Amino acid sequence: MRTWQVERRKRTRHLIELGGLVVKAGIVDLTGDGRAIIFGAMLWMADKLKSEDGERARELWAGKGKEAFEAERMTDAPTTSQARQDRA
Repeated sequence: MRTWQVERRKRTRHLIELGGLVVKAGIVDLTGDGRAIIFGAMLWMADKLKSEDGERARELWAGKGKEAFEAERMTDAPTTSQARQDRA
């Protein structure tokens, strides 16, 4: 496969993953798939990150995201007792 094809596939995968985050956060359902709303919110977020409060927002949002990923990981991961039951 050519280098440009590999890079294109990497970029496509990256964009799909980012879109998945929009869905995972419930934004698509909450906005009724309102792309103008979603884009406007992203522009607002970008402005916030560029502002003097940007570092604070970055820390707050990163913390919330990490908590959500961890909560999801905990609900998706089988417990020890579930793993034992699955093997039985």
